[in-house]
Amino acid sequence: MRMRVFNNFRVSAVALLIAFLLVICTTSCGDGDKKGAGAGAGGGAIPLGAAAGCAILAGSTVTNTGPTVITGGDVCLSPGSSVTGFPPGTVSGAIRVPPDPIPAQAQLDLTTAYNNLAGKAGGASLPGDISGLTFTPGIYKNASSVGLLSSAGTVTLNGLGDPNAVFIFQIGSTLTTATSSKVILSGGTQAKNVYWQVGSSATLGLSSVFNGNILALTSITLNNGATLNGRALARNGAVSLDSNPVTVP
Repeated sequence: MRMRVFNNFRVSAVALLIAFLLVICTTSCGDGDKKGAGAGAGGGAIPLGAAAGCAILAGSTVTNTGPTVITGGDVCLSPGSSVTGFPPGTVSGAIRVPPDPIPAQAQLDLTTAYNNLAGKAGGASLPGDISGLTFTPGIYKNASSVGLLSSAGTVTLNGLGDPNAVFIFQIGSTLTTATSSKVILSGGTQAKNVYWQVGSSATLGLSSVFNGNILALTSITLNNGATLNGRALARNGAVSLDSNPVTVP
Protein backbone atom coordinates (compact mmCIF):
# COMPACT_ATOMS: atom_id res chain seq x y z
CA MET A 1 0.00 0.00 0.00
CA ARG A 2 2.86 2.38 0.94
CA MET A 3 4.67 1.58 -2.33
CA ARG A 4 1.53 2.35 -4.37
CA VAL A 5 1.06 5.69 -2.59
CA PHE A 6 4.72 6.56 -3.12
CA ASN A 7 4.53 5.67 -6.82
CA ASN A 8 1.38 7.75 -7.25
CA PHE A 9 3.09 10.67 -5.52
CA ARG A 10 6.15 10.31 -7.76
CA VAL A 11 3.99 10.27 -10.92
CA SER A 12 2.14 13.38 -9.74
CA ALA A 13 5.40 15.19 -9.00
CA VAL A 14 6.77 14.39 -12.45
CA ALA A 15 3.53 15.58 -14.06
CA LEU A 16 3.72 18.87 -12.12
CA LEU A 17 7.35 19.36 -13.17
CA ILE A 18 6.50 18.80 -16.84
CA ALA A 19 3.59 21.26 -16.62
CA PHE A 20 5.88 23.84 -14.99
CA LEU A 21 8.50 23.46 -17.72
CA LEU A 22 5.83 23.86 -20.40
CA VAL A 23 4.65 27.11 -18.82
CA ILE A 24 8.23 28.43 -18.66
CA CYS A 25 8.83 27.56 -22.31
CA THR A 26 5.52 29.11 -23.37
CA THR A 27 6.37 32.45 -21.77
CA SER A 28 10.10 32.54 -22.53
CA CYS A 29 10.64 30.69 -25.78
CA GLY A 30 9.63 33.13 -28.52
CA ASP A 31 9.57 32.69 -32.25
CA GLY A 32 12.83 33.33 -34.04
CA ASP A 33 11.43 36.47 -35.67
CA LYS A 34 10.44 38.21 -32.45
CA LYS A 35 12.47 40.56 -30.27
CA GLY A 36 11.75 40.58 -26.54
CA ALA A 37 11.01 43.75 -24.61
CA GLY A 38 14.01 46.04 -24.68
CA ALA A 39 15.91 46.07 -21.41
CA GLY A 40 15.01 49.09 -19.29
CA ALA A 41 11.59 49.53 -20.89
CA GLY A 42 10.92 52.79 -22.66
CA GLY A 43 8.89 54.32 -19.83
CA GLY A 44 6.60 57.26 -20.57
CA ALA A 45 6.21 59.33 -23.70
CA ILE A 46 9.08 61.69 -24.55
CA PRO A 47 8.13 65.41 -24.38
CA LEU A 48 8.70 67.17 -27.71
CA GLY A 49 7.79 70.64 -26.53
CA ALA A 50 7.18 73.10 -29.36
CA ALA A 51 8.37 70.48 -31.86
CA ALA A 52 5.16 68.53 -31.19
CA GLY A 53 3.26 71.10 -33.24
CA CYS A 54 5.47 70.51 -36.28
CA ALA A 55 4.74 67.73 -38.73
CA ILE A 56 7.93 68.75 -40.49
CA LEU A 57 10.88 70.47 -38.82
CA ALA A 58 14.20 71.15 -40.54
CA GLY A 59 17.35 73.17 -39.91
CA SER A 60 18.43 74.20 -43.42
CA THR A 61 15.62 73.82 -45.99
CA VAL A 62 12.27 72.14 -46.62
CA THR A 63 11.65 71.08 -50.22
CA ASN A 64 8.62 69.41 -51.75
CA THR A 65 7.74 67.95 -55.13
CA GLY A 66 4.18 66.96 -56.05
CA PRO A 67 0.89 66.83 -54.12
CA THR A 68 2.19 66.20 -50.62
CA VAL A 69 -0.58 66.46 -47.99
CA ILE A 70 0.45 67.37 -44.43
CA THR A 71 -2.27 66.97 -41.81
CA GLY A 72 -2.33 67.82 -38.13
CA GLY A 73 0.75 70.00 -37.88
CA ASP A 74 2.91 72.82 -39.23
CA VAL A 75 5.89 72.96 -41.54
CA CYS A 76 8.65 74.52 -39.44
CA LEU A 77 12.14 75.68 -40.40
CA SER A 78 14.95 77.26 -38.37
CA PRO A 79 17.53 78.71 -38.70
CA GLY A 80 17.03 78.37 -42.48
CA SER A 81 14.21 80.18 -44.21
CA SER A 82 13.68 78.48 -47.59
CA VAL A 83 10.50 76.37 -47.87
CA THR A 84 9.59 75.41 -51.45
CA GLY A 85 6.90 73.29 -53.09
CA PHE A 86 3.81 74.56 -51.22
CA PRO A 87 1.80 74.60 -53.45
CA PRO A 88 1.42 72.05 -54.96
CA GLY A 89 1.87 70.60 -51.47
CA THR A 90 -0.75 71.47 -48.86
CA VAL A 91 -0.48 71.97 -45.09
CA SER A 92 -3.39 71.90 -42.65
CA GLY A 93 -1.39 74.09 -40.29
CA ALA A 94 0.99 76.95 -41.03
CA ILE A 95 4.35 77.29 -42.75
CA ARG A 96 6.62 78.80 -40.12
CA VAL A 97 10.03 80.33 -40.83
CA PRO A 98 12.07 83.06 -39.10
CA PRO A 99 11.31 85.61 -37.73
CA ASP A 100 8.42 83.49 -36.41
CA PRO A 101 9.79 82.41 -32.99
CA ILE A 102 8.08 79.02 -32.96
CA PRO A 103 10.55 77.15 -35.24
CA ALA A 104 13.55 78.32 -33.20
CA GLN A 105 11.90 77.11 -30.00
CA ALA A 106 10.92 73.88 -31.73
CA GLN A 107 14.57 73.28 -32.63
CA LEU A 108 15.65 73.85 -29.03
CA ASP A 109 13.01 71.42 -27.80
CA LEU A 110 13.93 68.92 -30.52
CA THR A 111 17.54 68.99 -29.33
CA THR A 112 16.39 68.31 -25.77
CA ALA A 113 14.18 65.41 -26.87
CA TYR A 114 16.89 64.00 -29.14
CA ASN A 115 19.46 64.04 -26.32
CA ASN A 116 16.90 62.54 -23.95
CA LEU A 117 16.31 59.63 -26.32
CA ALA A 118 20.00 59.13 -27.11
CA GLY A 119 20.84 59.09 -23.42
CA LYS A 120 18.35 56.38 -22.42
CA ALA A 121 20.32 53.62 -20.70
CA GLY A 122 19.92 49.91 -21.21
CA GLY A 123 18.16 48.48 -24.20
CA ALA A 124 18.22 45.37 -26.33
CA SER A 125 20.41 44.89 -29.38
CA LEU A 126 18.87 46.09 -32.64
CA PRO A 127 19.99 44.21 -35.78
CA GLY A 128 21.13 46.04 -38.90
CA ASP A 129 18.20 44.63 -40.92
CA ILE A 130 14.91 44.62 -39.04
CA SER A 131 12.84 43.16 -41.90
CA GLY A 132 10.31 40.58 -40.72
CA LEU A 133 10.79 41.26 -37.00
CA THR A 134 8.22 41.96 -34.30
CA PHE A 135 9.14 44.26 -31.41
CA THR A 136 7.47 44.69 -28.04
CA PRO A 137 7.67 47.89 -25.95
CA GLY A 138 11.12 48.97 -24.82
CA ILE A 139 14.45 50.42 -25.89
CA TYR A 140 16.47 49.04 -28.80
CA LYS A 141 19.87 50.23 -29.95
CA ASN A 142 22.40 49.87 -32.73
CA ALA A 143 25.55 52.01 -32.86
CA SER A 144 25.64 51.80 -36.66
CA SER A 145 23.05 51.85 -39.47
CA VAL A 146 19.62 50.18 -39.37
CA GLY A 147 17.29 49.40 -42.24
CA LEU A 148 14.08 47.73 -43.23
CA LEU A 149 15.96 46.39 -46.22
CA SER A 150 13.60 43.86 -47.81
CA SER A 151 11.42 45.29 -50.55
CA ALA A 152 7.79 45.00 -49.41
CA GLY A 153 9.10 43.75 -46.05
CA THR A 154 7.39 44.50 -42.75
CA VAL A 155 8.27 45.35 -39.17
CA THR A 156 5.60 45.01 -36.47
CA LEU A 157 5.49 47.02 -33.26
CA ASN A 158 3.24 45.10 -30.84
CA GLY A 159 2.06 47.08 -27.83
CA LEU A 160 0.75 43.98 -26.05
CA GLY A 161 -2.61 45.63 -25.48
CA ASP A 162 -1.19 48.80 -23.88
CA PRO A 163 -2.16 52.01 -25.75
CA ASN A 164 0.53 53.87 -23.79
CA ALA A 165 3.32 51.47 -24.77
CA VAL A 166 6.53 53.30 -25.73
CA PHE A 167 9.08 52.16 -28.31
CA ILE A 168 12.51 53.82 -28.54
CA PHE A 169 14.97 52.98 -31.30
CA GLN A 170 18.46 54.41 -30.84
CA ILE A 171 20.29 54.32 -34.18
CA GLY A 172 23.88 55.53 -34.32
CA SER A 173 24.05 56.28 -38.03
CA THR A 174 21.46 56.05 -40.83
CA LEU A 175 17.91 54.70 -41.00
CA THR A 176 16.72 53.40 -44.39
CA THR A 177 13.55 51.65 -45.52
CA ALA A 178 13.09 49.77 -48.79
CA THR A 179 10.52 50.27 -51.52
CA SER A 180 6.97 49.32 -50.43
CA SER A 181 8.15 48.30 -46.96
CA LYS A 182 5.89 48.85 -43.94
CA VAL A 183 6.21 49.55 -40.24
CA ILE A 184 2.99 48.08 -38.82
CA LEU A 185 1.38 48.88 -35.46
CA SER A 186 -0.51 46.20 -33.50
CA GLY A 187 -1.66 45.43 -29.98
CA GLY A 188 -2.73 49.00 -29.23
CA THR A 189 0.52 50.70 -30.26
CA GLN A 190 0.12 54.37 -31.17
CA ALA A 191 2.46 56.12 -33.59
CA LYS A 192 2.80 59.08 -31.23
CA ASN A 193 4.60 56.82 -28.74
CA VAL A 194 7.19 55.49 -31.20
CA TYR A 195 10.55 57.29 -31.42
CA TRP A 196 13.32 56.74 -33.95
CA GLN A 197 16.44 58.62 -32.80
CA VAL A 198 18.80 58.70 -35.79
CA GLY A 199 22.45 59.74 -35.44
CA SER A 200 22.75 60.76 -39.09
CA SER A 201 20.01 60.82 -41.76
CA ALA A 202 16.78 58.91 -42.41
CA THR A 203 15.43 57.87 -45.83
CA LEU A 204 11.98 56.35 -46.42
CA GLY A 205 11.68 54.25 -49.59
CA LEU A 206 9.31 54.61 -52.51
CA SER A 207 5.68 53.89 -51.57
CA SER A 208 6.72 52.74 -48.10
CA VAL A 209 4.63 53.17 -44.94
CA PHE A 210 6.30 54.35 -41.76
CA ASN A 211 4.96 54.93 -38.24
CA GLY A 212 6.52 57.02 -35.50
CA ASN A 213 8.46 60.18 -34.79
CA ILE A 214 11.77 60.46 -36.63
CA LEU A 215 14.31 62.62 -34.78
CA ALA A 216 17.38 62.86 -37.00
CA LEU A 217 20.61 64.74 -36.37
CA THR A 218 21.06 65.62 -40.04
CA SER A 219 18.41 65.19 -42.75
CA ILE A 220 15.22 63.27 -43.56
CA THR A 221 14.09 62.24 -47.05
CA LEU A 222 10.68 60.84 -47.95
CA ASN A 223 10.89 59.36 -51.41
CA ASN A 224 7.97 59.41 -53.88
CA GLY A 225 4.73 58.14 -52.37
CA ALA A 226 6.14 57.28 -48.93
CA THR A 227 3.55 57.62 -46.15
CA LEU A 228 4.52 58.91 -42.72
CA ASN A 229 2.18 58.58 -39.75
CA GLY A 230 4.26 60.64 -37.37
CA ARG A 231 6.72 63.53 -37.56
CA ALA A 232 9.87 64.23 -39.57
CA LEU A 233 12.11 66.29 -37.27
CA ALA A 234 15.62 67.12 -38.52
CA ARG A 235 17.98 69.11 -36.32
CA ASN A 236 20.64 70.41 -38.72
CA GLY A 237 19.81 69.49 -42.31
CA ALA A 238 16.95 69.43 -44.77
CA VAL A 239 13.63 67.61 -45.00
CA SER A 240 12.82 66.56 -48.57
CA LEU A 241 9.31 65.51 -49.59
CA ASP A 242 7.86 64.01 -52.76
CA SER A 243 4.09 63.40 -53.02
CA ASN A 244 3.81 62.18 -49.43
CA PRO A 245 0.87 61.84 -47.05
CA VAL A 246 2.18 63.00 -43.66
CA THR A 247 -0.19 62.80 -40.68
CA VAL A 248 0.62 63.86 -37.13
CA PRO A 249 -0.86 61.24 -34.76
